[in-house]
Amino acid sequence: MSEIAQEAWRKYLIQLQVHPLRTKAITAGCLAGCSDLIAQKISGVKRIQLRRLLLIMLYGFAYSGPFGHFLHKVMDIIFRGKKGSKTVAKKVLLEQMTSSPWNNFFFMMYYGLVVEGRPWGLVRSKVRKDYPSVQLTAWRFWPIVGWINYQYMPLQFRVLFHSFVASCWAIFLNLKARSSVAIKAA
Repeated sequence: MSEIAQEAWRKYLIQLQVHPLRTKAITAGCLAGCSDLIAQKISGVKRIQLRRLLLIMLYGFAYSGPFGHFLHKVMDIIFRGKKGSKTVAKKVLLEQMTSSPWNNFFFMMYYGLVVEGRPWGLVRSKVRKDYPSVQLTAWRFWPIVGWINYQYMPLQFRVLFHSFVASCWAIFLNLKARSSVAIKAA
């Protein structure tokens, strides 16, 4: 690793220790923005939609990063002092039964209502139609991520790891959200 990258990582780790919530929120916002840029490019957008990009970054900064920060703190409290594969499995199961459905539902609502500015009735019917398949796909993908996160990541890196993987997941959700808009516009 170059000296510049090492120094940047060192400063990031200091910020993570001194200001964990702020650092995780900023990190989640930046990663959400990167995922949206990629999703826009993949979907064939000619000009980057800056408003959309900023609203996705706001979602990462104001919701995703803080939610992850507190989720992992609560998990640590619930399972305080417990280690091993059984505990990891319980954490993954609890996360998949609570925060996973909520986060996917919330993102789909936010995307439709805030990012795209669609009316409530249209967003509600879109979520009713697409949510089950999104959540079933999530339950195939996220338990593996959760297992890796709880088994191998130290507490201070869990939101960073989760945010990085979530940026890939958000590309999927963005493309899923846009696919029916593109079909209706055609």
